[in-house]
Amino acid sequence: MSSSLLTNSAAMTALQTLRNVGQSLATTQNRISTGQRVATASDNAAYWSIATSMRADNAALSAVSDSLGLSAATVDTQYTALTTVLGDKTAGLTKLQALLVEAKTAGIDRAKIQADITQIQQQMKGTANAATFNGVNWLSATATTPATFNLVTSFSRVAGSPPAIGTITVTTANYSLYTATASGILDTVSGGASIDTINISALTDSAANQTTLDGYIAQVTAAIGSVSSAAADLGAIKNRISTNMDFVKSLMDSVDRGIGQLVDADMNAESTRLAALQVQQQLGTQALSIANQNSQSILALFK
Repeated sequence: MSSSLLTNSAAMTALQTLRNVGQSLATTQNRISTGQRVATASDNAAYWSIATSMRADNAALSAVSDSLGLSAATVDTQYTALTTVLGDKTAGLTKLQALLVEAKTAGIDRAKIQADITQIQQQMKGTANAATFNGVNWLSATATTPATFNLVTSFSRVAGSPPAIGTITVTTANYSLYTATASGILDTVSGGASIDTINISALTDSAANQTTLDGYIAQVTAAIGSVSSAAADLGAIKNRISTNMDFVKSLMDSVDRGIGQLVDADMNAESTRLAALQVQQQLGTQALSIANQNSQSILALFK
């Protein structure tokens, strides 16, 4: 094997090997420090692009999750108020119906019964007015209350198509107990009075007054049916929102796992590779040192 002072082939080979080992070592150290094998587009353009898009989708899903939480709180507030207005044997429409039936009794003091009725009327209106969450109230609608509300429930994106935002449309009129135009369940006038304005204090045992009481009882019975239907509808919406919340959270976790499978580094493999490369680097340095000593050996021949 010939030796040359101008060209040290062994040193060049050792240097090239050491350079390659250094590059591999830098890549491995970067993966260990970031925890990702695809941290930039230059690492793997296709996987990086997919992961970036999926992270954006997950951010949108996070916004949907927040929106579902807000929607759930809003619906729950309206639902709670409706069930309170519906009441039981001690309050609400149920108690009001019982009082009107009691008022059918001959010779009873209807003025005293009216005192209870008035308290129930005020309590129901106060409950409806208080059913406000984040400025939204479907039970006590004003002139500025929107006719419909869209509750965001989902986000999906298919390649080549614009993102689709799923919503539940809520029609305010289906739940309004009181409105600015007196067209709600409890303030719509029927038979000369609305449930909000029923007054039996001046009624007697006459046949005409008994007929009036029958009309009031029928009116309250119909209202109980309407409020029950509205509450049942909100209950179904509550269940749907709750199911969607669980699904969105599970979907976000699934997307995170998918992204991880694309771009995350296998830390066990990377740590093993790091140890091997460090040994290779040490051996490469030693080989380069040995190759550089060849020139010194040549000089020794001239002594």
